[in-house]
Amino acid sequence: MLTRRTMLLGTIAAGAVMNSREGFGKAAQPSTAVTFDVPAHSCDCHTHIHADPEKFPLFAGRTYTPETASTEEMADLHRALGIERVVIVTPSIYGTDNSATLLGIRARGANARGVAVIDDMTPESDLDSMHQDGFRGIRVNLTHGALGDPTAAKQLLRTALDRMKLRGWHVQIYTSLPFVLAIKELVLTSPVPIVFDHFGGAKAALGLEQPGFYELVELLKSGKAYVKVSGAYYASTLAPDYQDLVPLAKALIGANADRILWGSDWPHPNAVTPPGKKVTDVTSLRTIDDGVLLNQLAIWAPDAAVRKAILVDNPARLYGFG
Repeated sequence: MLTRRTMLLGTIAAGAVMNSREGFGKAAQPSTAVTFDVPAHSCDCHTHIHADPEKFPLFAGRTYTPETASTEEMADLHRALGIERVVIVTPSIYGTDNSATLLGIRARGANARGVAVIDDMTPESDLDSMHQDGFRGIRVNLTHGALGDPTAAKQLLRTALDRMKLRGWHVQIYTSLPFVLAIKELVLTSPVPIVFDHFGGAKAALGLEQPGFYELVELLKSGKAYVKVSGAYYASTLAPDYQDLVPLAKALIGANADRILWGSDWPHPNAVTPPGKKVTDVTSLRTIDDGVLLNQLAIWAPDAAVRKAILVDNPARLYGFG
């Protein structure tokens, strides 16, 4: 009998064969089967496209140069995982050029949304065009962009919120827990949704009592903020199973499962240029098994209804999937 599970296993096996072909891309493909029934219309809420640099030039001020990761490879990934929808986030390697993200959106059509990176020079007309193309938010880097200054971080966030409130986009934040403390009141009064990516910058080794984690949980409870349980390897020191993340993930999901999103962070860029290398030298992508990453969700959220909220309902609400 052909079941959903055997179909997924067959897809993964096919992907393994494709990976062995000479010339196939280096971006990660899952080698572990998903251990639960992935609900229809599930969404991977945090991915990136690294397009051909000859056609999509990299930002001169970038801090690393990753290997390419194509729209075709992303499609292979999600077929193997049984995931239909995707949110593509513009990575720092492109600065404020969102063309590669748009390439990814167009490859997936109505099943894709985008999160852009902009600056003060980005005209409203560009944002209008982005909305038509499927963008629904902007990403703000409060840790690096604000140069470690909480006061500057608050001003960056105020500026982003003022600009987004007129069009109803959300503001996605890359930050660390100390900055969550600094911006808590701004989040509580925000006119648009706030999304913290990568566990809000929490570190599993520091436990539930680490400064700022309580405030992150309180923001979830308020309904004003979303948290992406994404990029597990940023928060965990126990790859490949990330067992140290279980208490943090369960605390966040338990606080408000209706404000949790799951993301792979595919193609898993290693965003630090290795010592002795130049920024322009190509840095290898991380070797990550996305089947293992997705399987963690069954541990963090054993209830199928909760998983459906995280994978389907919450993304549909936030990103406007039909």
